[in-house]
Amino acid sequence: MSKPSQPLPFSGAKPRAETAMDKTTRAANEIIEEQNATKDRKTAQLREARLERDAQVKRDAAASKPKAPRKASATKSTGKA
Repeated sequence: MSKPSQPLPFSGAKPRAETAMDKTTRAANEIIEEQNATKDRKTAQLREARLERDAQVKRDAAASKPKAPRKASATKSTGKA
C-alpha cells in the first residue's frame, strides 16, 4: 500500500493551550474591532447627512436667487403734506 499524499488529520502536533495573556489579547482585539465598526458606521451616517444637508443648501440657494435691488424713484417724498 502506498503512503497517503496528505497527512492524517490527528497525527500532527497538538495545538498549544491558550494562555491567559492570549485570552486577554483576543478579548481586547474583539472589543477594539467592535468599537471601530461602530465608529465607522456612525461616521458614514454623519457623512451622508452632511452631504444631504449641503445639497439641500445648494438647492435652496439656487431657488431663491437674490432679487435685483429696487431703483430709487426720481422724486423723493419730503414728508410734508
